[in-house]
Amino acid sequence: MDNATCFELNIKDGIAHLKMNRPDKFNSMTRLFWKELPEIIKEIDKGAQARVILLTGEGKHFSSGMDLANFSAGSSDKKKDPARMRETFYHEVLELQDAFTALEECRMPTIAAIQGACVGGGIDMVAACDMRYCSADAFFKIAEVDIGIAADVGTLQRLPTLIPIAAVRELAYTGRKFDAVEAKTLGLVNDVFESYEELMVEAEKIAKTIASKSPLVTRVIKKQINYARDHSVRDSLDYHAAWNSSLLSGRDMEAAMTSYMNKETGKYDDLEEQKSFWEKDGLVP
Repeated sequence: MDNATCFELNIKDGIAHLKMNRPDKFNSMTRLFWKELPEIIKEIDKGAQARVILLTGEGKHFSSGMDLANFSAGSSDKKKDPARMRETFYHEVLELQDAFTALEECRMPTIAAIQGACVGGGIDMVAACDMRYCSADAFFKIAEVDIGIAADVGTLQRLPTLIPIAAVRELAYTGRKFDAVEAKTLGLVNDVFESYEELMVEAEKIAKTIASKSPLVTRVIKKQINYARDHSVRDSLDYHAAWNSSLLSGRDMEAAMTSYMNKETGKYDDLEEQKSFWEKDGLVP
């Protein structure tokens, strides 16, 4: 997506570096943000353009969350049925939720590298990523309670699978800030680095390591972990057996074992580009 307003995308060596690029506004989430993010993620995913996605924010802060200009007092048209207006709002919320679900459902692993503020919608977003790393100056805040709403695009649904539920309750009820050390102690972030520069070096190292593995295998791993989170152990084992029996690649296994024995990087084919039925027939230009 070359004409994005809220993001810069650079794809190199199997890594899609997706950077929020509004540092003067602390990478707040405008209406265009909610449109562009899922479009970019789905474009990378469908086109098999990368093997891992690294999500970052330019400037002092990762993201200050939702741009409050997105909110309005609602329609002043007294003729409109309030129930119908609420039904419309319901679908708007689902659309916002889907923007972050795109990170969770794409075929490649996603990494968030966080510095400075990660508040409100920022937490919703990074909770949908596979891994989170931060610099020592990072701080987090489930801020929605302070503006009279409940976080509604993923925080309250995903955080209980990442950190202790009692901690989720306290942080959501109080809206208090918590720092990088507490975030690591709770398990929200995988690791904390002293500076932004070190954070980016280490996050890119992790991304490179993931990109060096079979993208088919990392795709299956991501699918299995997400499924296991939402289902019983028995169901997850059966699901995994079905996936492994259908998608294990003898070619990738041979390449992996050879590279391991020879202490070298394996060579694997990228995932196939995903095309719709009518695209394959040339019905869509």
